[in-house]
Parts: sequence; C-alpha cells; structure tokens
Amino acid sequence: MTDRGFNTRCLHLEETEGKIENYGALSFPIYQTATYAHPCVGESTGYDYSRLQNPTREQLEKMVASLEGGNDAFALSTGMAAISLLMEIFKPGDHIIVEEDLYGGSIRLFENVSKKNHYEFTYLNCAKDNIEDHIKSNTRAIYLETPTNPMMNVSDISKISEIAKRHDLILIVDNTFLSPYFQNPLTLGADVVIHSGTKFLGGHNDTLAGFIVTGNEKIQEKLRFLIKTTGSGLAPFDSWLILRGMKTLGIRMEKSQDNAIRLANWLKEQRIVTKVIYPGLPEHPGYDIMKKQARGFGSMITFKVDTKEHARKILECVNMIKFAESLGGVETLITYPITQTHADVREEVRMKNGITPCTLRLSTGIEDIEDLLRELSEVFDQLNDNG
Repeated sequence: MTDRGFNTRCLHLEETEGKIENYGALSFPIYQTATYAHPCVGESTGYDYSRLQNPTREQLEKMVASLEGGNDAFALSTGMAAISLLMEIFKPGDHIIVEEDLYGGSIRLFENVSKKNHYEFTYLNCAKDNIEDHIKSNTRAIYLETPTNPMMNVSDISKISEIAKRHDLILIVDNTFLSPYFQNPLTLGADVVIHSGTKFLGGHNDTLAGFIVTGNEKIQEKLRFLIKTTGSGLAPFDSWLILRGMKTLGIRMEKSQDNAIRLANWLKEQRIVTKVIYPGLPEHPGYDIMKKQARGFGSMITFKVDTKEHARKILECVNMIKFAESLGGVETLITYPITQTHADVREEVRMKNGITPCTLRLSTGIEDIEDLLRELSEVFDQLNDNG
C-alpha cells in the first residue's frame, strides 16, 4: 500500500501522475462506448469491447483496489451482482460457512440461487460460535459481515483468518458498513472483500454498484474471466458516479461517524428505547475488537423500542430523516428490517438474530447534528405525550 494518505488516494491514482492524458481533464472522462476500433489486425488499443473492460471502469477498479490494498478489484452492476459473481468460483457440492446475521438479500441469494446450484451453507454467529467445529471435508470458504447487518455483531477478522488458513479456506468479508476508510480486511488476512458500492463508496444514493477486491492471484484470474463471461460489469456512467463519490469518502465517513456517536448516546437516554447497538459504544461486546482491527466505528446504528407501535410511529413521523431502504448516503435514513432489508428471511431466523418488530436501523448522514437531534426529539416527544 502506498505511503500516501487515504484522502489523497481517493483523488489521485499514483500510476497515472505526470502523464498528460485526457486533455488534462481533472475529472476522469466517461468513455461511453460499447466497442473500440483496432489499428490493424492483431493489434489493440488495450480495449476491445466494454463488457470486457472500459477505461472509466478500469480507473475505478484501480482506485478501489488501492484503497483496500488489493491486487485487483472488479466493479459490478450492484452489490448483489458482486456476490453472485463471486459465488461462481465455487462448484456443486462445496460447503460455505456463513455469518447468520447477514443482509437479507445475501441470504435470499444463498437460499434460492446458490442452493439450487447445490452449494451447502452453515449459518453461524461467527463472533461467538466455534467455527472449526463446523468445518467439513467439502468446506471451501467462510463468509463474514463485520459489523453485521443489522445487529452489529463484530467478528475478529485476524483470528478467523488463522482458522481459514489452517484449513485452506477462502475468507470473504463484506466490508460495506465500514468502507475502506475505516477497515481493510485484506490486511487482516482476508482473501476477498465485498462492497455494495451503492452505499458509502458512492455516498449519494444516486447509483448502484458492487465490488469484489482480492489480493489472491488465483481468485483474481478466475474473476477476470467470469466478469467478461457473465457480462455484469459496471457501466461507464455509473463508474464515473462512484469515482466522483469516492473523492469525499473520508470526509463523509468522519462526519457521519461523529453524528452517529452523538445519536447513539442520545438514543440511550430515551424512555421508549430499550437497546442501542452501536460498536462505538464501550459497552458493545465487539468494542475492543473494533479498536484493534478498524480505524473507526462507522455510522450505522440499530436500536430497539418498547413496542412495535412505537417503532411504526417513528417511521411515520420522521420528515427530514427518510424512511427508506438503503444506507451509506449523505442523507440520514431509517429502515424497518422486518419489512425491508430482511423481509425474505424466515421469521424464526430473524427472531433468533434479534430482528423483531421493535427493531429499527439508522444510517446516519452528514446533516448538522442539531437538526437531526431536533427532529428526533420532536418525534419522541410526540410518542411520550401519547403514551
């Protein structure tokens, strides 16, 4: 990894510096083309067809690989497209150990598509359960989110990497919640990092994207073949939007985290709030692990209220804070996991993981904290007045 600071690397790709390219444009151009002309037979400009590669997408992939400390990155049309592509490196009969508290869309993919392809899954609480007890002769990978979505469980990436290496397994870490700014799983021993680029990398709720990053050359070769074969690469304009969003990644992450810490502590004082789950609170069971493996705690908060009626009323009463299904943008969003992100997860699984009708998830944006606190105070005051 370069010695340059993170914010500098969000703006400048070192290998292109000193070159007068693209007419000196500071904003990397959108190469909105499907195909490329060849100088003559047997020669190429380096680009043949945008399904295989496109200069704008390539620039983005190099930037993301640099930020995560990987050899290569793959920009896909969505986060789910990234996970789907990654699953193609496995074969029927393979067994994968998966964190049980995952984004509902990931579980839906594994249960309805990957199982159809005869993959086998074991779901564990990877922060607590003994992973080695569940490794079998056909186990090929361990798949984590840390912190998890939405219950903020924190797994020790380095320790799980040691387990993976002992058993020759691929360690996959979804790093969407923290972004490369706060956490770099590859440096902690992971083999593959996944991102929904729609979230913090893009940061403006205006486009979809997904990423796979790896430092493993064998996996890199497989994925480069698969991305051109399946045709799920990110389009040029969307690549440019993510490049633009990444320029302010570090600044946005700091501001939204500052807001999240204030909101988490405010929520703890509210009468109708029964639990606040934020890894930046010292009482969080993963706090010390986060201090060790990450540079920050992020901006995602999960909290529980005393009744489902209060949960629904909060969703109905917020105004500036939007009731919406996403996260990681500049706007603060509040989500109801049981009807949105985890609606397709079986009820008994949701309840086991603690996702109840009283559970709300907050993605803290970059608004002035006084405005966020004012709005939430007004909403909670209404609920208190009405009992």
